[in-house]
This record gives sequence, C-alpha cells and structure tokens, in this order.
Amino acid sequence: MENLAKTDSSESKDMLMAIGGLALIVFGAGMVLSHPFIRRYIGQAGLGGLAAAAIPDLERYMKLKSM
Repeated sequence: MENLAKTDSSESKDMLMAIGGLALIVFGAGMVLSHPFIRRYIGQAGLGGLAAAAIPDLERYMKLKSM
C-alpha cells in the first residue's frame, strides 16, 4: 500500500513538471516572437507570409465549427 502512494506521487510530480516545462516553452517563444527585430527577421525569411496565409483558413474553420 505504501509503495502505491509513492508511485502515484511520483507520477503527479512528473506530470506537473512536464506541464510547467511546456508552459515555459510557450511563454519563452511568445517573448522571443514579440521582439520587433525577430519579427522582421522571420518576415525576411518568408515565414511571416506563411502565418498570414493561414489566418483566413483558420477564420473559415472557426465559422464552420460554430455552425
């Protein structure tokens, strides 16, 4: 019985660490991409056009999903 409690606590701690790490990655990417120099660099590389092209498709998807 005691061994089961240790395993459950370990799994909870691992899940908490994984979710916390994912949150830090998303936050860090947002901070980096919010810098004007980085945005300009991505736009010059051609990746900015890719994001702009995907936005109308996303808006259409959200309209269909709400129906």
